Amino acid sequence: MVLAPGSEPVARSTRRYDEWRETLRHDFVALDVAPNRSRASSFAGSSRSATLAHLQVSEVGSVAQTCRRTPQLAGHDDREYLQVGMLARGTASLEQDGRSTVLHPGGLALYETGRPFRWTFGGDWVLQVFTWPRVCIDLAAAESAAVTACRFGGDSRLGRMVGGVLRDLVMEPPQLSAAGAVRLADEVGGLVATLAGERTAGSPGAPGERAPAALRTRIEQYVAEHLDDPDLGPASIAAAHFVSPRQLHRLFAETGESVTRRIRRARLERARRDLADRRLADASITQVARRYGFTDLAAFSHAFRAAYGVSPSEYRTPG
Repeated sequence: MVLAPGSEPVARSTRRYDEWRETLRHDFVALDVAPNRSRASSFAGSSRSATLAHLQVSEVGSVAQTCRRTPQLAGHDDREYLQVGMLARGTASLEQDGRSTVLHPGGLALYETGRPFRWTFGGDWVLQVFTWPRVCIDLAAAESAAVTACRFGGDSRLGRMVGGVLRDLVMEPPQLSAAGAVRLADEVGGLVATLAGERTAGSPGAPGERAPAALRTRIEQYVAEHLDDPDLGPASIAAAHFVSPRQLHRLFAETGESVTRRIRRARLERARRDLADRRLADASITQVARRYGFTDLAAFSHAFRAAYGVSPSEYRTPG
């Protein structure tokens, strides 16, 4: 499992393949790892990870190998993460969602752990990995699925800027207060979402496709403004926008995320940000939960832990 927010920095190295597989499983997610047979006798691997609130910053390196996230492994995890891999040394290819890309040093790509993917590394390599709970990244499922396994790098100003920020984070993670770490993790995640969003922004679609997109935008805004309403759901949203529930579900099906899941994701994110805000330290966890439509504290705590890996109280007082 990915390290919990506030964990102490972890560094591991090994010359045993079985230990390496367990290191990746512990610090990241479960993978099927197959080293190149020609390098089996000289196997070596190292991993170094630190956390900045809900962002995990890592650097891993090893010999030629293939790391696969199979459908079975992805299906057994109850938490999903969005990861950015930026190659520091060697060559690598990433495959996900029917696409593949080749990375050279300085190149980066996005991928998600909730679906199968495969990394193939040639020779000795070093990869810098940045991991957020998927719920923390403000990208619709369809948006992220459109840019996974696509290379980003120095061919654009935005790519160079984001790559520079990520590189600095892994080389010298800053010492921050708990609140400062949360803000930085959110801001860097926002940069990554912007980088991904700009890749798809140049494809506005045909004129007939724009009206549904505009309606979906209005509905997203409506959801954001009514998170405190415990009755917010498909029926009330459909009625407020003069569409049938069936039309509403079909509209959101195009994004790969259901209406109910979108509401839950928005509520959890707003609650997480309030729990990290020192100005709201006097508000109880129950008050925060109810502020965003969670009437059952146990259900809120369960959903929060499933999304972020820690309970609301642990997140509020990390470490």
